[in-house]
Amino acid sequence: MAELERTDDVPVLNVNDHDGVRYMVSRMLERAGFAVEEATTGAEALRKVRELRPSLVVLDIKLPDISGLEVCRSIKADPRLQSTKVLHTSAVFVAPEGKVQSLNSGADGYLSHPFEQEELIATARSLLRLVHTERQLRDAVEELQGANRGIHEFLAMLAHELRNPLSAISTSLPLLELAPPRDERETLARNVIRRQTHHLRRMVDDLLDAARVTQGKIEPRWEPVDLAGLLRRVEEHARRAHLEARRQTLTSCLPEGPVVVRGDALRLEQVFNNLLDNASKYTDAGGSVTLTLDAHPEASLVRVSVRDTGVGISPEDLPNIFKLFSQVHVPLARSRGGLGIGLTLVRTLVELHGGRVEARSEGPGRGSEMIVELPLQADAVVLQAETSSDAPPRAAQRRRVLVVEDNRDAQHTLKLLLESWGHEVVVASDGEEGIEAFGAFRPDVALVDIGLPVADGYEFARRVREHAQRAGALVVALSGYGSKEQRERASASGFDLHLVKPVEPGRLATLIERGPPTG
Repeated sequence: MAELERTDDVPVLNVNDHDGVRYMVSRMLERAGFAVEEATTGAEALRKVRELRPSLVVLDIKLPDISGLEVCRSIKADPRLQSTKVLHTSAVFVAPEGKVQSLNSGADGYLSHPFEQEELIATARSLLRLVHTERQLRDAVEELQGANRGIHEFLAMLAHELRNPLSAISTSLPLLELAPPRDERETLARNVIRRQTHHLRRMVDDLLDAARVTQGKIEPRWEPVDLAGLLRRVEEHARRAHLEARRQTLTSCLPEGPVVVRGDALRLEQVFNNLLDNASKYTDAGGSVTLTLDAHPEASLVRVSVRDTGVGISPEDLPNIFKLFSQVHVPLARSRGGLGIGLTLVRTLVELHGGRVEARSEGPGRGSEMIVELPLQADAVVLQAETSSDAPPRAAQRRRVLVVEDNRDAQHTLKLLLESWGHEVVVASDGEEGIEAFGAFRPDVALVDIGLPVADGYEFARRVREHAQRAGALVVALSGYGSKEQRERASASGFDLHLVKPVEPGRLATLIERGPPTG
């Protein structure tokens, strides 16, 4: 018999109740360099497998207590033993049916007696190579999952950090608009600031949503939604925000009456805002975009189409455009902006609503079409969505407002905006200063950043919750984070509301108006 190449010191469990056969198999394995443990019954084999965690079990099928088939099934059913390989041996089950039974029980290999040493060792090494490969793959998967978590934690942190300067910019624009523009250049500059601030807000929202989507943390608020009415709002917004500035035409074909789906109105607006924005972005000046809604009651679905006359999509890019961070024709895509996130969110949100999205194009230069199908919901009552103005009117009721914000620009611009609406405002730059100001100023409304120095916003809310002057005050959290966990923590700490930065001025004005009037 040829001398066999020795292997590393790998633990192998040899299970056989026949003393002579067990001795022979152990000697074969030991000569090849394996460390061998032995067992004579099925119960002993299961105990030693759980204690020793061997990489390989050479398991005879016919045992005195438990069949080797049942031992194999028990090993394979235990998640802790997922890397253990089982090599069945038998001098009885030598017909093909025996091998089939063995493999159906979960065995990774089968040898019938008598077998040569070379055959046993070659089979053992083959199974151990498989163990090694599987472990490498598991390690690689764990490493990729860790990297993926790190990326999305970074995206969430980045989006949070971007919200502070964005909040200051968003608050500054209504201040500029308190006075009429002095000339055409100032009008142009204001329009640019408005459009680009909106664009930045959208990209920051997409960054946060990308992290939530990949971690399964999108939680829709289900309600009956009039899709036709929602698309009219989206159409009007797209016309003002994108298409008019790019000298593009938007044609729509929407039913007069309601078309009701079960959905989250905010998320559905996000879907169609993304699609119209994309269509406009990839269409040159003078081009056109068409928005169509068709209801198909016989199929219980609605179909929305967004078609453009833009750059089109090549056949090789079509399968990839819904992938995260994917951009078609990269140089052109980057010249037109975007993070390659929007269409991934579209697909995820549409599928979350039980629908599907499809991209079509006849090729570069021939435009593209995005088709969204959603389940139709009949006989549902739809509540009209609230609308807010970008330039809220002067406050009808003067309020005392406390602003606790450590970002000086955000603090100063928010103070000026609130004062321009007629409110009395006091500011603080950290949590301790804010708590003192709350007691001395007795505000009707407190707008409090979460990420404060000295004492954070949660500590602020906990301490003023017990304050004698808290009665009647509206305490609002402002944060760059907006997950369910953060909203719940804000509520548990004592906040009445949790708002994600930057807050729309119209919504902020409405909230302050709801505060208790001053004496």
